Amino acid sequence: MRRLAIAAVVAQIAIAVTGSVVRVTGSGLGCPTWPQCQGGSLVPVPHPEIAALHQWVEFGNRLIAVVVVLVSAACLLAALGTRPRRRRLIWLAAAMPLGVVAQAVIGGITVLVGLAWWSVMPHFLASIVLVWLAVELAGESRGGGPTTPVVSRPVRALVAVSTVVLGALLVAGTLVTAAGPHAGDAATPRLDLSVAGLAQLHADLLFGYLGLVIGLGFTLWATGAPAPLRRRYGWLVAAVLAQGALGGIQYALGVPEALVSLHVLGAALVTAAAAAVWTATRGPVAAPATVAGDGPAAADRPLAEASASTETS
Repeated sequence: MRRLAIAAVVAQIAIAVTGSVVRVTGSGLGCPTWPQCQGGSLVPVPHPEIAALHQWVEFGNRLIAVVVVLVSAACLLAALGTRPRRRRLIWLAAAMPLGVVAQAVIGGITVLVGLAWWSVMPHFLASIVLVWLAVELAGESRGGGPTTPVVSRPVRALVAVSTVVLGALLVAGTLVTAAGPHAGDAATPRLDLSVAGLAQLHADLLFGYLGLVIGLGFTLWATGAPAPLRRRYGWLVAAVLAQGALGGIQYALGVPEALVSLHVLGAALVTAAAAAVWTATRGPVAAPATVAGDGPAAADRPLAEASASTETS
């Protein structure tokens, strides 16, 4: 179950990145129909107006989607076969194929409306949500027992607030893309807003999120958070700093295609790291410590020994 869940994380990140490759190469309408690539054919065929490269790039993204479908179905089957049955595990696993169906519908609409910017945004954001849920699925598959918070409620609230700001940061990033030069097709209209203004909003949200992440670090240190949580927090810090630096370089260089896809990869990795931090705020319920056999708990041993000594006397 855990291996399949990790495969789901990788597959969801891969489909987001390959989707960005489709966009930056101008291949968004390489397959102008859906679910077929060309009229009457599921696969690319020679076309007088569509380059073969654009067809195969778009078709390749659709093939990755098939892999996502297979992995998602396997996750659900594995969760249903897990004993004892675990409701949360099944719900998270069921979100994978349901998310794929939703993505297929959104993708079809995106193609049919000619890659309109308002249709591309939810297509990317749905992938990001599925990355988060896949990480939660991987976390849930670690153990089979009940879990409990391992940090205080205020710490969990801080993690939740930072997640909301991360969501706003990602939405702002899609707005920058909607107004930017990479539409997926040269004839696609763009969002009629200032790219510089949207990029500034995106940067402001990044600094706000980074401030929350730094505050979370001091809080985890002051409260003596468990080592697994602190380790995952370190991954999140590394991902956010790398993504921020990449975004600045990308903007300064005029948004080159290769850096756009790397930035999408970075967004998915930041999301995965943030989800890993969230899952690490809960841990398995500790079983009561016992002495060998059915003897008294270790904490009660002195009392038991004293009672036996008194009876002997």
